Amino acid sequence: MSIRMAALDELPLLQDIERAAGRLFREIGMPSVADDEPPSLDVLAGYQRAGRAWVTADDTGRPVAYLIAETVDGNLHLEQVSVHPAAARHGLGRALIDHAAAHAKDEGLPALTLITFARVPWNAPYYERCGFWSLDDAELTPGLRALRRREAALGLDRWPRVCMRRDL
Repeated sequence: MSIRMAALDELPLLQDIERAAGRLFREIGMPSVADDEPPSLDVLAGYQRAGRAWVTADDTGRPVAYLIAETVDGNLHLEQVSVHPAAARHGLGRALIDHAAAHAKDEGLPALTLITFARVPWNAPYYERCGFWSLDDAELTPGLRALRRREAALGLDRWPRVCMRRDL
C-alpha cells in the first residue's frame, strides 16, 4: 500500500469510502451518523488543492482509505480519517495519521488535533492508541471551540464528543 496525494478524479471514490465506513455506525445505534453524507466534491477539492488530502491506495492504485486535514490554531487538524471496511485492520488509518504527522512536522506545526466520538471503539480509543490524548475544556483553542459549536449545531453532540491532541 502506498500513501499519496488524492487526485481530483478520485474524489468521488473518497465519498464512497466515507459512505462505506459510515455504515458501521448503524450497527452501534448511531443511524444518523451512518446516513450522514460525506464532504461534497467541492469541499474535498479544496483539501486536495491545499495539499492536505491523502489516500492509501491498494495494489491497483485505487484509494481504499483517506485523510483530509486543515490548519486550526497553528496545528494540523485531522478533519476526517476513513478506511473502507474491506481494507480495515491493516494499519492504513495509522499510516495516514503518521504521514499527516510527518507533513505537519515538516511544516513546523507542533501538533495534530482532531474531534471524535468519545465512546466509539474505532474513534477516541483508537486515537489514544495512536498517541493522542483528550483535551479538557480549558485546553481547547478558539478554533477547536468553534468547530465544536459547528458540530453541536449539526446535532453531533447527541453522543459524547472529545477533542484530542498529539504532539509532534
